[in-house]
Amino acid sequence: MRATTGKALLATAAALLASAGAMAQSSVTLYGQVDTYVGSSRAAGGQRAWQVGAGGMQTSYWGIKGTEDLGNGLKTIFDLNGFYRADQGAMGRFTGDTMFSRSAFVGLQSDKAGTIRLGRNTTPYFISTILFNPLVDSYVFAPSIFHTYFTARSGAVYDPGIIGDSGWSNSLVYSTPNFGGLTANFIYAFGEQAGDNGKNKWGGNVLYFNGPFAATVAFQQVKFNSVPGDVTSPAALAGFDKQNAVQVGLSYDFKVVKLFAQGQYIKSNVNNTIGDIKHTNGQLGASVPIGAGSVLVSYAYDKTKNNVGDFNRNTVGIAYDYNLSKRTDLYAAYFYDKLSGQSHGDSLGVGIRHKF
Repeated sequence: MRATTGKALLATAAALLASAGAMAQSSVTLYGQVDTYVGSSRAAGGQRAWQVGAGGMQTSYWGIKGTEDLGNGLKTIFDLNGFYRADQGAMGRFTGDTMFSRSAFVGLQSDKAGTIRLGRNTTPYFISTILFNPLVDSYVFAPSIFHTYFTARSGAVYDPGIIGDSGWSNSLVYSTPNFGGLTANFIYAFGEQAGDNGKNKWGGNVLYFNGPFAATVAFQQVKFNSVPGDVTSPAALAGFDKQNAVQVGLSYDFKVVKLFAQGQYIKSNVNNTIGDIKHTNGQLGASVPIGAGSVLVSYAYDKTKNNVGDFNRNTVGIAYDYNLSKRTDLYAAYFYDKLSGQSHGDSLGVGIRHKF
């Protein structure tokens, strides 16, 4: 009886150890950040409005991600990640945004073969945009974001900005392993239309990081068979066919200052009398460490034209970001935006951001 009991205990102990080993090879993490600010904004020609705003330096998000070690350098990965607005307690970046609009994918990661992800993925083009300007992905204060992802209009010229959002649904992404600081990422989003696979999106980027120096080249093409729903002025884009965008970026960290530069060309093919929309812009920026924080400065210039006219755009963003800890920072920022033929618009705010 005792021998039997001893064997049972050994078997139980072995099972527990095996279970512990299996659990050690898997992990699930809850993560995200909260960002709110007090400030005001004024559209060109409009009145100033004061507010408690959401996502001053970065849009708030939360997510669940995890991995399972399959052995031989291979892992299963997943990420379910959504935006929210802390000022209202509402999901998404705007009313109607999906629950996991930031990312929702499952995939495989290999040390030797690279990574593949299936689902909704952040585009490589967006990654290149935010890595090479000092205000990163602030949709309130970053000139690069405004010149790339926001619409603009002056006179007879309408600029839709990048069409297709910063994340693509129904997409497949492949990322190469790191080759001495060099990586590449490729994305394809299926049109999912019966009998027509041509109405789709594809793109990619190349990233290089070597000590203080970094560089990128990114490209994407978006095709539609009708004016896409995220274009807010369909009448201006009747006959819209496709959009091509290319971007280059550089940065160098001198320790006392980190410098950034970007150049971008976006062409939207429009088959009407107004003609193709051609957008060319550049951005220069700097991050200067001061005390426990950094002064962030960015300037962007843009010229957009079609067959009937053109406009120029000058945009400046400046901020001081102060670190209270590794996970919490305070910031104060100002944004100035001027299109030719219009009075300027601006935004200012003081906020707090916490990562968890």
